Amino acid sequence: MSSKKRFILKLSCPDRAGIVHAVTAYLLEQGGNILTSAQHGDEDHQRFFMRIEFECAAGAEQAALCQSFAPLAERLQMDWELVDSQAKTRVLLLVSKLGHCLNDLLFRVQTGHLPIEIPAIVSNHRDFYQLAASHNIPFHHFPLLNASEEQKQGQERKIREVIEENQIDLVVLARYMQILSPELCRDLAGRAINIHHSFLPSFKGAKPYHQAHQRGVKLIGATAHYVTSDLDEGPIIEQEVARIDHSLAPEQLVAIGRDTECVTLARAIQWHAEHRVLMNGNRTVVFR
Repeated sequence: MSSKKRFILKLSCPDRAGIVHAVTAYLLEQGGNILTSAQHGDEDHQRFFMRIEFECAAGAEQAALCQSFAPLAERLQMDWELVDSQAKTRVLLLVSKLGHCLNDLLFRVQTGHLPIEIPAIVSNHRDFYQLAASHNIPFHHFPLLNASEEQKQGQERKIREVIEENQIDLVVLARYMQILSPELCRDLAGRAINIHHSFLPSFKGAKPYHQAHQRGVKLIGATAHYVTSDLDEGPIIEQEVARIDHSLAPEQLVAIGRDTECVTLARAIQWHAEHRVLMNGNRTVVFR
């Protein structure tokens, strides 16, 4: 077992000469040893992005490192985050009546292939309470018996309570077929991921596989993106495609697409949990 502690520093700031030198010099002063480093300069917006994983002596504390880094970050106008790389992201899963993404994520966590914790599952249906119980995860059934605004607000208050009580870091809409309110989208900015069963920006909204079939496309896909109040418009994290042909019915496209959705969502969650995703306006920079 290593006696050192590992941290991840990710940042973005206006691009200028000397940023890498300044950051690496700071880490050297702290006794840090860089394990991996990636950076990207966006020429269109003159903005610089960086992710560094490093290790320090066992006694190093995250709070102390943040405090000592803050003056440099302020001078270079950084948006930044420094985290303990061993701390697992706590994820709340939201699901409706389609459980393929939920089942896939639970299996990946159970087998150790997805480095997250799932303290709770929320659904507006009861279909998957037994699946949740088989993984010893609390299942919260918050039904929506009608589409009244009052009932939706009440349901979202319960979701907020689950988020707060379980200290949730990330909310995942694993085929959750309800639109979040603009207020909840705003409060979860950069902390909520949705899987859309289409290769966005094509075929937004309902039944995208049927739309794809009508257009006769040769590729269908899935898109994992951050949730915003603009439906299916949030910053894209990951996409995947599957090749199809004219002989396939819409129901067959749906079946093929479900595998694509599972893979795409799992990758996006993993990259978020590993702090590989940085926001760049309505786009993302992903250090894979």
